[in-house]
Amino acid sequence: MEAGKTVNAFKWRLVLLAVPFWLAGCQSPDTYYWGHYEGLVYAMYVTPDKIPPERQAEIMEADLQKASAANKPVPPGFHAHLGYVYFSLGKLDLAQQEFIKEKTRFPESTVFMDRMLANLAKK
Repeated sequence: MEAGKTVNAFKWRLVLLAVPFWLAGCQSPDTYYWGHYEGLVYAMYVTPDKIPPERQAEIMEADLQKASAANKPVPPGFHAHLGYVYFSLGKLDLAQQEFIKEKTRFPESTVFMDRMLANLAKK
């Protein structure tokens, strides 16, 4: 029984030591300029006809300007979503630019963005 308590105590110490490192790796939502991004993604899936792509592009372009003025980056997925909006509007050059920005700023999106870029090349 004594050995079991020692192992259990060791596990808890290990967890308690790991928590600060885990928290240090988490970025605060305040790090990014979110603007209307979350609301637009939500609206696209829940009420797709509520905000037409033209209006989404306008709102997101304004959010990019505000983010730049605040010297904050936009969150992961922002450029991908804007690229998708441009794609749906037939603005393939702008879509390509946004997909490349997403891929460059968030390398973990490379596989998905490469697929989107390949789809653009087919058009």
